[in-house]
Amino acid sequence: MKNELLVKDVMWKDVDIVDRNLSVQDGLDTMQHKKTKMLIVDKAHENDEYGVVLIADIAAKVIAKNKSLDRVNVYEIMNKPAISVHSTMYIRYCARLLTRMNISRCPVIDEGKLVGVVSLTSIVFRNNELRMEK
Repeated sequence: MKNELLVKDVMWKDVDIVDRNLSVQDGLDTMQHKKTKMLIVDKAHENDEYGVVLIADIAAKVIAKNKSLDRVNVYEIMNKPAISVHSTMYIRYCARLLTRMNISRCPVIDEGKLVGVVSLTSIVFRNNELRMEK
C-alpha cells in the first residue's frame, strides 16, 4: 500500500463550525462568503455529534416548503449525526463510502474533533495531480 493517498492528503483543513442556533439565512451568507456548499454545525456538548447542512437541505427543507430563511435555524434542517471519515482512511475507501451513501463531501473527524472536510472533487483531482507527477 505504499504511496497510497490518505484522506489527510486531500482534505481541506480551513473549516468553520457554525452554532446550531444560527439562522439559515446567516448560514447561507456564511456559505456564500466562504464559497462552500456545506456547513458543519457544532456539537451541543462534548458527547454530541456534529451536524451538516448542505445547499440541498436549504432548498428542500426551507425554500421548497416556503419557509423563511430568517426564521429557521440550522439545527432544524441539519443532518445529524454526520457521516464522517478519519484522516488516515485510504482515499479509495473514502470514495467508495461517499459514492455508496450518495454524498459528495463529509467531515473528517479524529478523536472526536473536526480536522477537515473531504470531497469527491478533492479526491479525484488530487489523485490525478499526483499520478501526473509520476
